[in-house]
Amino acid sequence: MRNFTMNTAAQPRIENDSRRRFLHGTAGLTLGIYLPGAVAAAARGGQALVTASAAPAFEPNAFVRIGTDGTVTVISKHIEMGQGAYTGIATLVAEELDAAWAQVKVEGAPADSKRYNNLLFGQVQGTGGSTAMANAWEQMRQAGATARAMLVAAAAQTWSVPAGEIRVSDGVVSHPASGRKAGFGELAEAAARLPVPTEVKLKDPKDFKLIGKRAPRKDTSEKINGKARFTQDVHLPGMLTAVVAHPPRFGARVKSFDASRAKAIQGVEDVVPIPNGVAVLARDTWSAKKGRDALSIEWDETSAFRLGSDEIFQRFHQLAQQPGAVARKQGDVDDAFRQARQTLRASYDFPYLAHAAMEPLNCVVRLGKDECEIWNGEQFQTIDQTAVAALLGLPPERVTIHMLYAGGSFGRRASKDADYVLEAVHIAKAIQGRAPVKMVWLREDDMKAGYYRPAFHHTLEAALDDQRRITGWRHRLVGQSIMAGTLFSGMIKDGIDPVSVEGASNLPYGIPAMLVDLHTPTDIPVPVHWWRSVGSTHTAYSTETFIDELAAAAGQDPVAFRLGLLGKHPRHAAVLKLAAEKAQWGTPLKKGPAGVRRGRGVAVHESFGSYVAEVAEVSIQANGALRVDRVVCAVDCGTVINPDVVRAQVEGGVGFALSAALYGAITLKDGVVQQSNFHDYPQLRINEMPVVEVHIVASAEKPTGIGEPGVPPLAPAVANAIAAATGKRVRSLPIRTDELKA
Repeated sequence: MRNFTMNTAAQPRIENDSRRRFLHGTAGLTLGIYLPGAVAAAARGGQALVTASAAPAFEPNAFVRIGTDGTVTVISKHIEMGQGAYTGIATLVAEELDAAWAQVKVEGAPADSKRYNNLLFGQVQGTGGSTAMANAWEQMRQAGATARAMLVAAAAQTWSVPAGEIRVSDGVVSHPASGRKAGFGELAEAAARLPVPTEVKLKDPKDFKLIGKRAPRKDTSEKINGKARFTQDVHLPGMLTAVVAHPPRFGARVKSFDASRAKAIQGVEDVVPIPNGVAVLARDTWSAKKGRDALSIEWDETSAFRLGSDEIFQRFHQLAQQPGAVARKQGDVDDAFRQARQTLRASYDFPYLAHAAMEPLNCVVRLGKDECEIWNGEQFQTIDQTAVAALLGLPPERVTIHMLYAGGSFGRRASKDADYVLEAVHIAKAIQGRAPVKMVWLREDDMKAGYYRPAFHHTLEAALDDQRRITGWRHRLVGQSIMAGTLFSGMIKDGIDPVSVEGASNLPYGIPAMLVDLHTPTDIPVPVHWWRSVGSTHTAYSTETFIDELAAAAGQDPVAFRLGLLGKHPRHAAVLKLAAEKAQWGTPLKKGPAGVRRGRGVAVHESFGSYVAEVAEVSIQANGALRVDRVVCAVDCGTVINPDVVRAQVEGGVGFALSAALYGAITLKDGVVQQSNFHDYPQLRINEMPVVEVHIVASAEKPTGIGEPGVPPLAPAVANAIAAATGKRVRSLPIRTDELKA
């Protein structure tokens, strides 16, 4: 999902929750942080996404908890879905606390936007837009430093020594002059009785012991030994599993259904209609699926969408003939084209894409008389809590959300309209809450009736002068809006959904005259959603492959050509230079076997505040079979908290992006999605994974995102490598190897 503008007017306040914890029987030091009312109002600014909650109450939730056994528990408001958030957040706290890494553990936070809001989203709790580390950077360090100061004060008071003479290292508080020592646990109760200091000093980066170093991930051992808890692991007494029959076409509705054969399946307990289909509830998933398969449903398709992918793109191409809403305009573009020595034009088509995470969607709901409890790989707590509360007529605080691990998401669980969570609640409501419900979407359900990266059509034109310099640039995009009709629609300005044009409207190249405009079709109801790196997934491709063509037209080396246009963007230029250097750009590629053509291509892109350049090397056989042999990445994501996590995220992003480049396409025929699972929507196999090298630019800037920025440059770098090897330009994705035959 997209990035948001951070509000830095004020920071949340740290509170000592210890006394209330004592009442609940938990001894030790407990520090909570929540958003005071005045700060919340400032943070919301003009981008309020949800209705403001009442004035915050003093509630027993915390960010840092130090038990009398010395255990430091860090409460993560960001979900761990494979991106390393738990490890990064724990590192920030442990660094300032001077804790031993082994004594730190992490728990997921409950839904509470007053205390656990994402500072980049306003008063909204959620994980997305690669914001976890950027959001946590100062807040979590502040929490760790505050706890440290209280432990030191407790030791000084207990030992009757000056606080300035006390040292803290690896979870031990000591007074060298007297030889006194104590673990955190021994001081936790005394610290809990102290007031919270109003100011603490954060470490100078030169004193960091953990930040910037490799530390073992906090989620690895649990995932290896089976203790990690995903939604599918939740088993409540009397719980029923629900599988839903969704409409075969978007916009269709249930007209009637016969559940008699479904109810005859052993294990099936009930069949209930819900707004978007028919739910079969059973004692297990397999029985529920068999029951669903046995349903006889007549669908009302009066309002169903019936176009196919070809017709959708025909409509996009027609729209592209006319000017759209202007996203960026500078200089006199028309004059640049009138004066041009040469013009180039290219158009590109990008299909719908599925998220296809390894863990299919699921959600557990337990309804009480005046409360609702949810277990979920929860990415968007505030949106889901607000939507569920509205559906049930409850105050939001009566909806409890337990955040569990998620087996991937790629944006799917950051549901802008709480779609699958609401569906689970509808099912629980339909049976009057008589049993807890685990709703399971099989992969086929999300593939055929889910939400998709929107399809897009781009046209680009460039004007070159006598010296083959780019003097004019036109870029027109056609594609559905993700934000329209959602809580985020307020971010659409003058007809421009910012995520539709990100990466295009902020193109960094120094071009005197530029026009970027957008058409947003409103008559295509295919559900669209954020998909890992969102708009940059298509804008990076069109702009970086087109700039490669322009470099060729200018007779220049692609890297040198780009660097000549990046004079005002040193961070772009730095990663581009580093990737080129590490890839030995400019040296001949090693020849392949007879008949195999080899090529090297490059792309550079900024997304979510991070800068990534990638160089891809490919081999293409005479029959068109393509292999990406090597990808060299250079990354600038500001201060690096854990280089191992950064490398893993970039490596994963390369594999994810290559899957989409080679295979990704959701297509429709007569309104019906043609794909259903990994057999016809394949993912990259391990034997297809290229060698990936990740090089990190040293930086003192604040951390930015890394979960997504490794994705956008991959496909254009591969396409440019293909062009270098074959002379053929790839104008639509996924790459068709039959078009690469010698």
